[in-house]
Amino acid sequence: MSQIEVGMVAEASEKVTRELSAAHIGSGDVGVYATPIMVRLVERTCHNMVDGFLPEGHVTVGILINLRHLAPTPIGDTVRIRAELIDIQGKRLSFQAKIWDSDELVGEAEHKRAVIEVERFLERVSQKKNDDL
Repeated sequence: MSQIEVGMVAEASEKVTRELSAAHIGSGDVGVYATPIMVRLVERTCHNMVDGFLPEGHVTVGILINLRHLAPTPIGDTVRIRAELIDIQGKRLSFQAKIWDSDELVGEAEHKRAVIEVERFLERVSQKKNDDL
């Protein structure tokens, strides 16, 4: 994790298709870029930013997202994101992200991820499954 540093930046983009619209995924009734898909874009971009720098057997998981969807983006347009790692507190990573379409800023997000050991995490998940039996 020593290569993960405050100030790291990642950028990505995606074309807004019908499958990414609020009407299609059920988060609204209009054919525009869906808020849950914007959340996915933020999480994926931040995950990808640090994933290659983690020790073997470790990944990050999302633990908080605070997103403001500021403006609609029509199907056919492209959104782009710029995310920055702004703070590291032990195994918790904090990011800020901004999302634009071809015309304007359409979203802003604060996102936090925790570095976890996969094997230990899956043991905990398995225990929860067994507790439900």
